[in-house]
Amino acid sequence: TIEILKKATDVLDAWFPPAPGVRAALAEDPAWAARTSPPTGAEGLLAEIATARALPTETLAVGAGSSDLIFRAFGQWLTPESRVLLTDPGYGEYAHVTERVIGCRVDRFRLRREDGWRIDPARLSAAVRAGHYDLVVVVNPNNPTGRHAPAAELRSLIAAAPARTRWWIDEAYLGYIDLTESLAGLAATDPRVIVCTSLSKMYALSGMRAAYLVAEPNTAAQIRRRTPPWPVSLPAQLAAVAALRDPAYYSGCWLRTHALRRQLATDLAGLDESLVVEEAVANFLTVTLPSGGPSAAQLVNECRRRDVYLRDLSPLSSEYQGRTVRIAVKDTAENARIVAACQAALDVLRPGSALVVPMPAGVSAAGSAR
Repeated sequence: TIEILKKATDVLDAWFPPAPGVRAALAEDPAWAARTSPPTGAEGLLAEIATARALPTETLAVGAGSSDLIFRAFGQWLTPESRVLLTDPGYGEYAHVTERVIGCRVDRFRLRREDGWRIDPARLSAAVRAGHYDLVVVVNPNNPTGRHAPAAELRSLIAAAPARTRWWIDEAYLGYIDLTESLAGLAATDPRVIVCTSLSKMYALSGMRAAYLVAEPNTAAQIRRRTPPWPVSLPAQLAAVAALRDPAYYSGCWLRTHALRRQLATDLAGLDESLVVEEAVANFLTVTLPSGGPSAAQLVNECRRRDVYLRDLSPLSSEYQGRTVRIAVKDTAENARIVAACQAALDVLRPGSALVVPMPAGVSAAGSAR
């Protein structure tokens, strides 16, 4: 049954397992967890988040992953007449919901390669003032660029923005920077700011589907009123509570991720001096192929033949010019397999290349998709 459910994936699931306490909580009585209805409003999970993040419970709402919260909140706030500003490149779910589901009038704030994909505060501030936006979405750190905007910069941007503009700050990967950089404290008191945080990526709980948002009490209450009963399954609540109780374990995993990412970036850059490897700050990096060389789609397809799955970023933004892929950081052995697959793919796509990188000892190019 497990094999039937496995599929090729290029999403950014954690390379590390959940904390020991999570595994113990799920293993203690799985039959009971499967047959028992969870608390109607996830009250225990809300209380645990409030304790872990030092936030009032009345500022919180939970959902079955951040996508659940995005669909629920945006569906409540936005109409086809709403004006929305998205960063570009940016997480594709926001464009999907605002443009294709709700039909909002969406503009894009272009992040530029020459700026290192970083937000230019003055340029964004001017765009927000001129655009009369109902909602501005900032993913911080950004996916797929992996760049982080300091909290102080975002606070200044929000303070200078029109009072009518609501800011949605997605902090799914913030743990890789520093949780003290969160704007959750601001969101708890400022009705213009909402912070959304997935527990999937940082806590190795993607299969559990759990997330929360922070907003001032009236806004949070509006979201909770639109929340169906039992929004998060009992296994997911058990796992999330146990995860939040073991910050030391996850801090170690996040620190190890930085070392793995740096080594992966070094190894990929060593394949060919024409590759542009941008390391970023989270559990992924990007590789841009040279103009006139193979396309991102070709590299993705060749790596897939070797059971390695990369993300072609072309559909997310024209800024990538069809030449950039995103690669998720894995453990040492898997990273070596990724590098070997990229090497082999480049050899196929560019016959006559002088690239020669041997397959790491003990690492097979075959294996399960990750």
